[in-house]
Amino acid sequence: MQLFLTIDIGNTNIVVALFNEDTLVSSWRLHTDVSRTGDEYGILISSFFTDGGFSVADIESCIISSVVPNLIGPFVGLIVKKTGKKPFIISPGIFSQLPITIPESATHEIGSDLVCNAVEAYCRYKGACIVVDFGTALTFTAVSSDGSVLGIAITPGIGTARDSLFKNTAQLPSIPLKAPPSVLGKNTIHSIQAGIVLGYKCLVEGLVQQIKEDMGKETGIPPEDIKVVATGGLNSVLEPISTVFQEIDKTLTLRGLHRIGKILRDKGTAK
Repeated sequence: MQLFLTIDIGNTNIVVALFNEDTLVSSWRLHTDVSRTGDEYGILISSFFTDGGFSVADIESCIISSVVPNLIGPFVGLIVKKTGKKPFIISPGIFSQLPITIPESATHEIGSDLVCNAVEAYCRYKGACIVVDFGTALTFTAVSSDGSVLGIAITPGIGTARDSLFKNTAQLPSIPLKAPPSVLGKNTIHSIQAGIVLGYKCLVEGLVQQIKEDMGKETGIPPEDIKVVATGGLNSVLEPISTVFQEIDKTLTLRGLHRIGKILRDKGTAK
């Protein structure tokens, strides 16, 4: 078995996944901690492999996406140490080889996770799309019908907003992220859920509509032809109460990362 190892390093979590061809065979989630060393992360990842019945000897290639710069070095080191192979890294140096176009003004600013999202969504739908990623930040990435990244909108994530409210107020509790019976909260928990969950429903639906309109003005594409896909750990909060998404795929970023890895491998890009 030849496995492709993908590592998505986010601000809150790190997701380690193994692909066999195009099949996602296993994945694990770690809490992001910049104080951990590469050796410490290596021990954790090795234990995942052992428990899952996988061997590092089966790893053919590896690719890393990271929005935490301080963890790139430790992870490169541990991958080289464990597998003897230097991983691919999502960075501006590989953008010219991708099936999407990133504007020059964003080349050194766009998050690598958003690049993965854009690549996977564009290749999947073969046309204009918006990716809504529910993470530590809530992001909206707009891609045109020719694969150009037209722009990105960023706002605090749902969990981030909830936690900020809890941490910065004396009497408001941390609440479960689910829709209340009504926007007219009759107690503190329902009042906060009304403001955050239903408020973010309006935010997401409103921004998606505005992004579609602006995409239409810029490219001429009709809003109804633009696909909207959601990803990220907290998209399930809005899934039961919103119809704005044509698809919800929590593995979209990983699949985009794997797709980019295959492109770089097949082109023989220097590692």
